[in-house]
Amino acid sequence: MTTIKNEDTIVALATPAGVGAIAVIRVSGPKAIETVDKIFKGRKKLSEASTHTVHYGTIVTGEGELIDDVLVSVFRKPNSYTGEDSVEISTHGSPLITQKIIELLLSENLRIAEPGEFTKRAFLNNRIDLTQAEAVVDVINARTEASLRGSRNQLDGLLSQKVKQLREMLINTSSFVELELDFAEEDIEFVNKDELIKRIDDVINEIDKLLSTYSFGRVIREGVNVALVGKPNVGKSSLLNYILKESRAIVSEIPGTTRDVIREEVSIDGILFKLYDTAGIRASEDVIEKEGVSRSREAVKISDVVLLIGDVEQKFSDDLEEELKTLTGSNHIIKVLNKIDLKKESGIDADVKVSAITGEGIEELFRIMKAKAIGSESYTEKTAVVSNIRHYDCLKRAKESLQIAKESTEGGMSGEFIAVDLRRAEDSLAEIIGEVTTDDILNNIFSKFCIGK
Repeated sequence: MTTIKNEDTIVALATPAGVGAIAVIRVSGPKAIETVDKIFKGRKKLSEASTHTVHYGTIVTGEGELIDDVLVSVFRKPNSYTGEDSVEISTHGSPLITQKIIELLLSENLRIAEPGEFTKRAFLNNRIDLTQAEAVVDVINARTEASLRGSRNQLDGLLSQKVKQLREMLINTSSFVELELDFAEEDIEFVNKDELIKRIDDVINEIDKLLSTYSFGRVIREGVNVALVGKPNVGKSSLLNYILKESRAIVSEIPGTTRDVIREEVSIDGILFKLYDTAGIRASEDVIEKEGVSRSREAVKISDVVLLIGDVEQKFSDDLEEELKTLTGSNHIIKVLNKIDLKKESGIDADVKVSAITGEGIEELFRIMKAKAIGSESYTEKTAVVSNIRHYDCLKRAKESLQIAKESTEGGMSGEFIAVDLRRAEDSLAEIIGEVTTDDILNNIFSKFCIGK
């Protein structure tokens, strides 16, 4: 990977737009320090400042107009976030002040940074690899303890280290195969068939372990979609309100009160659950209710977990349960019997029995929801976990190439065929960390960043 040379110097607001106590303007590139020096007045020039130092002063225009008192942080290459000379200007959080300072810098031939360009430069200057760059966004967007820990692990390079280890195992294996090709006429064998198959199997097994973490990783990163489904008036909205600890949904004894899907979010033991309170699924002639029922079915289709709710006064609807199995699969359904405060013994079987009035059974419901969402596997904080669909796809392609290489080895095919597929697997792994990549992939990744990061 090459280092950026002769790049533009870029500037952007690094803190959220709007009024606040402070705002930070980030500048990076070959002319970052000298350009800020032109508008900064302090006890010493920034060009004389050591790296990782902070300096108090003022920002003034060319005509001597004072704009604001500021603190300026200096970071010299290569030990900066981007790997380039960088400056961060901390000002009072007035949009007018930040606008005037940025306009001053733009007048000195700087340009506004593109979305994610600071992090993109960090990647291109070998400060971080591609998985770490992607983790930056996940850290910023983390909304629960679990998602923050997962993102932090990826930013710290846990997944990168594992991928590099697998790639090194493949490179060592393929080097023996290619070395044999160089000595084909001498009929020298550097690795026998059984050993080669074992080496390939070892990598496949490690890839399988990573692939198996994806469902857990996706839940940690994106949260769990949960649909609350049942016949009208079984207490779906009451259960939602109890979980949220607020009266979010209208509760009434009149069937069909919920006409649309209500979406709310709650963190349970560090995992984000996205709850969809659906309209009671039933036949109706009411135009609005029919539309609500249709939207309920769509919510079920996208759900990771479905709470099929019944109550002690009426059995679960067999027809509704069969429809849910068709929409989402039986493995996603948890049968929840509500209103046990009215009758302790109902003779109705359920996965969990609760009261949305007293809260009885709710903790057990949470436990079952978590188990259904993340499965039975347990992962420590230092386990490499795959949470990104791009990484998952690269691992799948690497595995497929290795399986072909294994079949070629078992079939006694020429080393050329085996070497090609081993190289394809290496490239798929390298694509995860950015050792092999394209502009399209980079543009797609960094376009999701905010400007200033």
